[in-house]
Amino acid sequence: MTDESKVNQQDIPVFRMQKMYLKDLSFENPNAPQVFLPQEQEAKVDFNLRLGSRKIDEDHHEVSIAVTAKVLNQKANDSVMFVIELEHAAVFMLKNIPAEHLQRVLAVDCPLMLFPFTRQIASQVAVDGGFMPFLMEPVNFVALYERAQHKDA
Repeated sequence: MTDESKVNQQDIPVFRMQKMYLKDLSFENPNAPQVFLPQEQEAKVDFNLRLGSRKIDEDHHEVSIAVTAKVLNQKANDSVMFVIELEHAAVFMLKNIPAEHLQRVLAVDCPLMLFPFTRQIASQVAVDGGFMPFLMEPVNFVALYERAQHKDA
């Protein structure tokens, strides 16, 4: 192997999730057990999603998805059924990513890898709290990124 091929291999972009973890998780069921009594229910969801990223070292970044979901029963004067607050994160190795692509990788590609796991955690927490699975709709991270780019311009 020549020195040139060694250099070329060292310059290959690397994009890898190395570790996923929960940073924060809260489930509130303030109206139990009355919320489970037979009655007509029609759920309304107040949903907020926030992305975050920070550089850890030269080759590693933390990307987090923070979700707050407040589920209300519209048939019972918007009484709170449950509230989920969670921050799910991962450490990504991002090596040799061109600077002009780094923000997009952090705002789109990393959350795309992390979100299915975040969604599963929220769903399971709702089930463990005595409710039906809470299924977050898929998120179009590309559209969110592009909207943020246009807002900054």
